[in-house]
Amino acid sequence: MSTRDAPLPVAPRVDGAAPRVLVVCAPYNKDVVEGLAAGAARILTQAGAAHDRIDVAGALELPQAIRLALRARGGHYDAYVALGCVIRGDTDHYDHVCREAMRGLMDVALQYGVPVGNGLLTVHTEQQAVERAGADGFNKGAEAAVAALGLVQAARRLDAAASGNAS
Repeated sequence: MSTRDAPLPVAPRVDGAAPRVLVVCAPYNKDVVEGLAAGAARILTQAGAAHDRIDVAGALELPQAIRLALRARGGHYDAYVALGCVIRGDTDHYDHVCREAMRGLMDVALQYGVPVGNGLLTVHTEQQAVERAGADGFNKGAEAAVAALGLVQAARRLDAAASGNAS
């Protein structure tokens, strides 16, 4: 079975209240990111998760936006999904953007202990990006939403175990 024939990702079960998720998009490569966002929205809707979306300028702003959301009063989300696409060009700018955006997403997740589904594509060609943002089973936006929801479920189970309410 090729990756093109992969089954559509399915939302994981999340116990308790419906999760609230913020989807942060860097729509620099608009059509690709819209495909990723559609995949993420499908998973979040399937899971019954409430979700909001904000757009930022580019990949480097993804972790910054999540940090701003964490800082905002009343802006509580159970998880974050970062979506964007960086396509290799003729300069080393690609390497810097990819490395720092990815590091930033991991840093915010680890420093603040929040689930972050990483759907930032770092590809060599536009065709590779398009293949990863389609409506099939290879949609990386859907996979990022599945990862974020899975982390919400894991956090809830760990919290329950710590308080002696494990199932």
